[in-house]
Amino acid sequence: MIEVKGLTKSYGDFLAIKDVSFTAESGEILGFLGPNGAGKTTTMRILTGFMPATSGTVLIDGLDILTNSLEARRRIGYLPENPPVYYDMRVEGYLRFVAKLKGVQRQSLDEAVELAISRCGLEDVRYRICGQLSKGYKQRVGLAAAIIHNPSVMILDEPTIGLDPRQIIEIRKLIRELAKERTVVLSTHILPEVSQICQKVVIINDGRVVLEKRLDEISKEGSLEDVFLRAIAKESTGGLLAEAELEEVEAGRSTSGSL
Repeated sequence: MIEVKGLTKSYGDFLAIKDVSFTAESGEILGFLGPNGAGKTTTMRILTGFMPATSGTVLIDGLDILTNSLEARRRIGYLPENPPVYYDMRVEGYLRFVAKLKGVQRQSLDEAVELAISRCGLEDVRYRICGQLSKGYKQRVGLAAAIIHNPSVMILDEPTIGLDPRQIIEIRKLIRELAKERTVVLSTHILPEVSQICQKVVIINDGRVVLEKRLDEISKEGSLEDVFLRAIAKESTGGLLAEAELEEVEAGRSTSGSL
């Protein structure tokens, strides 16, 4: 479980995020949505302990990411937008290396590597050099590295960006499987992705949370696209301009049939 309370991150006079709060339960996939520059990546970096917040707290299974950083981070599997794969290593060797870094015990190492390879569909490329893999397989290697230590929380930053349609379907299926035993936070700006695999949505705009709801509740108010546009418009600077932009987008949708 993840509990985020009042997160604020400032860089001098600039506030990247402001009083961000939300929760994600065990077994739940939470879609973390927002336009580019809204504060999604900053929030993800704080959740994973990559950098501290200026104020506020993050609890991972009840452990504070700042005061109990080592133990909290042991419970997190993180896949950044660009997986940090060593291109000159073979897949199996890289996963063994990551497993050791993440504290997997020697007696459990072989089992952990085999399970990660199996779950992420890497059997056919286990002896291939990482730099020679397709982008889809590199994403799979990144996911395997993120689950190698059997974390209870997964944080995924734009996991399907740049993939072809077949690879997107495969990665989404894999995320669903992983979420059965874990809490998953999926940061993305792709609305259909959230509609297809998430149970809960948090929308952030201009560094603030503007909506936190379960997807089944959102469906009663309209499509996710409509709810997203309304939430962003309400919080945008210059409300009249934002509403005008929303009407323009809606008009375009009515003539083209899509966003």
